[in-house]
Amino acid sequence: MTEPQSDLPDIYYPDETTLKNARIRDWQQVEEEAAADPVAYWEKRARELTWSKPWTRTLDDDDAPFFKWFVGGKTNIVTNAIDRHLDGPHKNKLALLWQSEDGKETRTFSYFSLNRAVTKMANVLKALGVRKGDRVTIYLPRIPEVFFAMLACAKLGAVHSVIFAGFSADALTARIDDSESKVVITADGSWINGSVFPLKDIVDQAVRFSPTVENVLVIKRTGSEVTMDPLRDHWYHDLTALPIARGACETVQVDAEHPLFILYTSGSTGKPKAVLHTHGGYMVGTYATLRDTFDLNDGDRYWCTADAGWITGHSYVVYGPLLNGATSFMYEGGPSYPHPDRWWSLIEHYGITTFYTAPTAIRSLMRFGDAWVNRHDLSSLRLLGTVGEPINPEAWRWFYEIVGQGRCPIMDTWWQTETGMFQIAGVPAMPQKPGSAGRPIFGQVAEIVDEKGDPVPDGTEGFLTLLNPWPAMMRTLYRDDQRYLDTYWNVYAGRYATGDSARRDEDGYYWVIGRTDDIIKVSGHRLGTAEVESAITSHSAVAEAAAIGLPHEIKGNAIHVYAVLNPGHQGSREMTEELRAHVATHLSPIAKPDEIIYVESLPKTRSGKIMRRVLRARALGQDEGDLSTLDG
Repeated sequence: MTEPQSDLPDIYYPDETTLKNARIRDWQQVEEEAAADPVAYWEKRARELTWSKPWTRTLDDDDAPFFKWFVGGKTNIVTNAIDRHLDGPHKNKLALLWQSEDGKETRTFSYFSLNRAVTKMANVLKALGVRKGDRVTIYLPRIPEVFFAMLACAKLGAVHSVIFAGFSADALTARIDDSESKVVITADGSWINGSVFPLKDIVDQAVRFSPTVENVLVIKRTGSEVTMDPLRDHWYHDLTALPIARGACETVQVDAEHPLFILYTSGSTGKPKAVLHTHGGYMVGTYATLRDTFDLNDGDRYWCTADAGWITGHSYVVYGPLLNGATSFMYEGGPSYPHPDRWWSLIEHYGITTFYTAPTAIRSLMRFGDAWVNRHDLSSLRLLGTVGEPINPEAWRWFYEIVGQGRCPIMDTWWQTETGMFQIAGVPAMPQKPGSAGRPIFGQVAEIVDEKGDPVPDGTEGFLTLLNPWPAMMRTLYRDDQRYLDTYWNVYAGRYATGDSARRDEDGYYWVIGRTDDIIKVSGHRLGTAEVESAITSHSAVAEAAAIGLPHEIKGNAIHVYAVLNPGHQGSREMTEELRAHVATHLSPIAKPDEIIYVESLPKTRSGKIMRRVLRARALGQDEGDLSTLDG
């Protein structure tokens, strides 16, 4: 990671207004208290929420690393995200503001009306046979119905599996089949830069031979003509007009450890990992970390630009804000359509106070210069945040000086699908260092270790590990306990292996450098090298392939593929475009390689494993390291 330039400040201190308004001013004291007894700290935070039955044990570590939190307690995340707000001052407060990509539609929901919408969706799902423990796949764009669908599943005690609405039919099929989903919720299509993306058509391909999907629920969004199977497919607006959708729907009280959702994250082998999160601990963790890091208060209008198909969308678009009784803004489109000031105009128009986005988006908007930002009044902003990948100091300073006008603290946040909540971040009263993710959250201990698992000195790059269990941690990989152990806990005994490299400086701030395993982060999206390779080798022209990530000014990383072609095929510009389109079709458009290099063979170990680190070193002109295991 690039160090701060010598002629610019290394540390940015909060101003008097930030310190005066901060909920947590003496963060060192809170840090010390949480470090002294992390379990007691989390127990205290859990008591800020509503439970239908109190827990008997805060942390059960008898079967570590299969940790359990708030054992014996009963609740439902919807009890705290919606129900508890209905009898208090938040009942008529705006919960969600939404605007369409073209700006012609605006929809608003108070907590009262959000409850009505979620109840209606839950009643429809019940009528379709969804019960406690059933799995439901959600394949929706950034529209309010993604909120309704997730919350309705949780309300019934069903387990939702949200799939990013840009994945292909092949990727969707694999995830539906693995979760054994009973129902799929989708839309006729989604708007992307003025064009329609055919969600329903993709679902049709994905569920054609599904042994488990009984019903497909379709939201009308674009008005596109789609094929409706009369036995399987149902228009949502038709069902909501029937008596089945009316009336109250009980929020099912579940055990704290009852599954809430499965979320698939790319793995270093071909099969994506199905991360499992539960109601109680996940609820406490997302509530507390969003409240502290973004210092949410009743006057805030909070906007996280993430898609609900990723963990940021789960934790800090849907659940975290509602648990805190916040007002969230959701925008259907991207940052620069139809013009590069789209986001800035929305911040100005809606009076957004807290803006949380990805470094990729910041870097892409930097390219258009300061004028697009400066033509808008962004004085409503008081806090900024970044997520998804390390932010380079140059982008940090542009975000701080131009967007935040030199007065808004930037809360950089490091965490993972698996962690469910922030692990390294900050609070507004804490000094900030451009490019650093900050310090471990209250109650957490992070250590940088070498390959043997021994701690390294400050300033030395190593492997980032976590020592303390935390409430929102995944409980396992769905139906794959052994992979859970091997991937996260058996790498370094007694430590959670994050798979990231990092270093800690002398002030205790952490600088995350990037992935150490076979994961490529493109624009904040995690893609497994094996998934990309599997997609490209499914083309008849390709015999073998190796995918690597190389630094990219905008996307953070770009995918480069080394391909060995079958006899009779030649590498060409036409072949490259054909293969890029093939990957987009069979995995996702975000997985399209930036470059495909045609080679006669790939570097492998004697056991046949592709040595991607060698390819990456060669591409960057770096030392290739130990080649003793290279075959031939």
